[in-house]
Amino acid sequence: TDKIYPKIQEWQNRQLDKVYPIVFFDCIHYSVRHESRVIKKAVYICLAIDSNGLKDILGMWIGDGAESAKYWLTVANELKNRGLEDILIACMDGLTGLADSIRAVFPKVEIQRCIIHQVRNSVKQVSYKDRKQICSDLKQIYGSPTEQSGYQALQEFKDKWDNKYPSISKSWETNWTELSTFFAYPNEVRRLIYTTNALESLNCQFRKVTKAKSVFPTDKSLEKSLFLAMQNITKKWTMPVRNWGLVVNQLEIFFEGRFSS
Repeated sequence: TDKIYPKIQEWQNRQLDKVYPIVFFDCIHYSVRHESRVIKKAVYICLAIDSNGLKDILGMWIGDGAESAKYWLTVANELKNRGLEDILIACMDGLTGLADSIRAVFPKVEIQRCIIHQVRNSVKQVSYKDRKQICSDLKQIYGSPTEQSGYQALQEFKDKWDNKYPSISKSWETNWTELSTFFAYPNEVRRLIYTTNALESLNCQFRKVTKAKSVFPTDKSLEKSLFLAMQNITKKWTMPVRNWGLVVNQLEIFFEGRFSS
């Protein structure tokens, strides 16, 4: 299997497009043996949608067990060194410092924090009997037609639930700037960016391929397994994302001078 390693290095270091309209940032974790111990490793993955609407994995990086904003800064710098000059919209989870790390390298980028991650984090400490109603009330926020009506729904949520769960509305208000980015766009764009589901779906496919291997003997073996799995997965990526023609027209107007098909 060492024969494929030069191919991995060639793929990981290949030249990138100058601009990607949308890039998803996320992490997946695996167990790897290291000096007679089993430790957790974080695999940092960047999934982009290119100017033709096709999905493209820009790279995979194996780091220490805990996902860190500092390592994401290293990833962002590597992307830039490989020719990437601009990202229009970056979609990510709520890791502290991640947005700042991406902005440090691509200062014009718009950040969209994943709504689904935010909802999951919101209901973690909620009692089972309240969970369904809270999810329904949260949907009134991110399902609103405008940012103004969404913020109004957040205030109504706050009035209803703050006595029992004050941390939920506080988190939404603190992160509102990055949670509300998608309100500026039409539905075709919103559906693409309000969640990192595209990348989570990829991670799910990786887990299916690697589930038989509970512990990898080395970082290299993990890297080779993911690369081979990626080759099989991406063979099916032959069609642009849904309604890409409409999305392109919208992005060209919103990001005039920065993006063209």
